[in-house]
Amino acid sequence: MAMSNITGSFQLMKSLNRSLVLNKIRSAGAVSRAEIAKETKLTPPTVTKLVGELIESNLVKESDMGTSKGGRKPVLLTINDRQFFAIGLDVGARKIRGVLTDLNAKEIVNDQVDLHKDISSDELTMLMIKMIKSLITVSNVKKEQIVGVGVGMHGIVDNEKGVARFAPSYHLREIPIKDSLKEAVNLPVFVENDAKAMALGELWFGAGRGFDNLICVNVGVGIGAGIIFNNRLYHGNNSVAGEVGHTIIDLNGRKCSCGSYGCLQTVAGGDSIAERAIRELSFGRKSLLMNKTSTRDEISGELIYQCAIEGDELSQDILSETGKYLGIGMTNMINLMNPAKLIIGGGVSKADNFILDPLKEVVSKKALTDEVKNTDITKSELEDRATVIGAVTIVLADLFTPDLLNLK
Repeated sequence: MAMSNITGSFQLMKSLNRSLVLNKIRSAGAVSRAEIAKETKLTPPTVTKLVGELIESNLVKESDMGTSKGGRKPVLLTINDRQFFAIGLDVGARKIRGVLTDLNAKEIVNDQVDLHKDISSDELTMLMIKMIKSLITVSNVKKEQIVGVGVGMHGIVDNEKGVARFAPSYHLREIPIKDSLKEAVNLPVFVENDAKAMALGELWFGAGRGFDNLICVNVGVGIGAGIIFNNRLYHGNNSVAGEVGHTIIDLNGRKCSCGSYGCLQTVAGGDSIAERAIRELSFGRKSLLMNKTSTRDEISGELIYQCAIEGDELSQDILSETGKYLGIGMTNMINLMNPAKLIIGGGVSKADNFILDPLKEVVSKKALTDEVKNTDITKSELEDRATVIGAVTIVLADLFTPDLLNLK
């Protein structure tokens, strides 16, 4: 099938009823036409017609017979997950991660490349394009089988235009990601903030399954949040919703990469952890950190975590303090949004209970009511893969549930 026909076929699938049927098959794993009609409230003839179109498009296939409740055994429908594929890119502060997956977000191949801090907009988009082409080549998947490319980009993102408005780690503005990638690879391209992509990934494939209202916080060099409200992704009026790392918690605090002072990420982001350790060491504090590095510039959040595991008091204190600062930020979000679940992901979350325990303790003391104090707070299930799988989920959500992406 030619690429233009494939794209046109997928566009046809996005009508409300088709998406309803398609997503029911996806979420159920295997389901009969009769069950679809019953649970979607569509008439059996309508379901039969829509299923026929989905089978013709190769998105759905008939599988083994189901269990009979009297009479003929029903034919079960499943997603034809290995007929089509999606690509996801996680463009972080230090590297780009990429995956090519099937329609159930199962990884086929992956790739990654390091980034330097002085990278230009053109260099950044060229690296993305190179990675997309490499993933297709290495996977041996035909380009006609790729339903789209999702990009989870750190910073402020205009998801409708596919433009990175501000990437603070590189001090770049107005990066035309969607147009650049679409022109180069001739595939549908979707661009989203990394934390919002992570929230989608956790909602579909991770710790957020079964929840209609949740917040997923990506704690890395920066701190961002993806908000799922009534089972839809919330962007805000100018796509800035969720920038919890730039909420101000200390008017007299350090200058942030955004230009303001006292932002949460200046005390709880990944770089601040290493900076705090270096500052304490300069004051004469003893630590295992000095036994494991030749220079203080080698100190990182990962090393601090390892030393904390080994019982280093300074490392444990730094992680605990970070958890308390995050607890303040998370309490503010919980009091504001009252989510059913709060998911903590990103590199800093790897410190596990060294950070999560003090975070939860602050929430348990500072949140408004007993119910809110007991908000379900958990670590990301997808861990390092959360944003890149989230980027894939952007593509899948556009195919299966287009309205999930469009809440202002």
